[in-house]
Amino acid sequence: MNLSLIIYPLILGIILPLFSRGQTKKPTFLPVKTAVIGLVHTHVHGILNPENQEGIDIIAIVEPNRSLAKQYAEQYGFSMSIVYPDIESMLAATQPELVTAFNTIYGHLEVVEKCAPKGIHVMVEKPLAISSEHAKKMAELAREYEVHLLTNYETTWYGSNHYAYKGTVDEGMIGEVRKIVVHDGHPGPIEIGCPPEFVEWLCKPEWNGGGAITDFGCYGANLSTWLMKGEKPQAVLAMTQQIKPDIYPEVDDEATIILTYPKAQAIIQASWNWPVNRKDLHVYGKTGYIHTIDGRRVRVRLSEADPEKEIMAPERPKPFHNPYTYMAAVVRGKVDPKGSLSSLENNLIVMEILDAARASAKTGQLIPIE
Repeated sequence: MNLSLIIYPLILGIILPLFSRGQTKKPTFLPVKTAVIGLVHTHVHGILNPENQEGIDIIAIVEPNRSLAKQYAEQYGFSMSIVYPDIESMLAATQPELVTAFNTIYGHLEVVEKCAPKGIHVMVEKPLAISSEHAKKMAELAREYEVHLLTNYETTWYGSNHYAYKGTVDEGMIGEVRKIVVHDGHPGPIEIGCPPEFVEWLCKPEWNGGGAITDFGCYGANLSTWLMKGEKPQAVLAMTQQIKPDIYPEVDDEATIILTYPKAQAIIQASWNWPVNRKDLHVYGKTGYIHTIDGRRVRVRLSEADPEKEIMAPERPKPFHNPYTYMAAVVRGKVDPKGSLSSLENNLIVMEILDAARASAKTGQLIPIE
């Protein structure tokens, strides 16, 4: 008997499964040709990190500041030959299927105006736009040309937030929602060392739409709209302050936004004055509560009689674990973004809330939402 006929299949049966376990599971679709528009939003480090590029192929970068582009090229190893000074020259030379916007918030409209008519999908960094007026124009273009227009928030990819949603909305663990409290922010963009190209526009109301009220108020508006299953608030009341006018003379650095619903309230505390970085969510129901601590840790108390428990929420599964793989799956038709935190429907409401909050802070009046 030829022993090799017996031994060789046995060896393969042992070694190949062991080998395959160590391999990263790749998406079941072709990488999406992607262009990065702008390098002045520090969140761009996320997409330039090779670990987050599963499902995408970066074929172009738009950045007029050559010095800044060279800095990133040296850090991440891309060729300056793929860097273009503007959107028009990039589109003339390449054919991306998706663009991601890391320019100013004001510049998001231009990205959609120039890319949507060419059938190119768009993901922008939060918030969707500088105003509802801009957001509505962007939405009209996306719908006319049948492209996806999504908004990326860091908190979308937190397993803790999805645990809170599942427990609250899907399973009713804490009863009907009565109050949502969202804390977001840090000690301040200058205080934490944000680079000058980011601070330059982040602290200009004409480019960012405000200070902390925009930068961090959008997180709470996004999460509250999601937890309220897409329901608009009846009215918005907001207060802003300049606690550090010597550092941030043109924009607010402290904001509190209150959203009223028929049977609930949402309180959004957005600040550039927290002593530490914060992105946590508290959801109070009729019978219990769920508090997120960070991206994974959650505190849960289901009733007065039950003790509080701390649990570790599961990590998000692929492709829901990072924005770029997720967007690639959306472009390839593998995921339907409707109703998600990134969705256009959610983020149009976010813009209505932010517009109303800015108006309320300016006038001191309660602003109704139609």
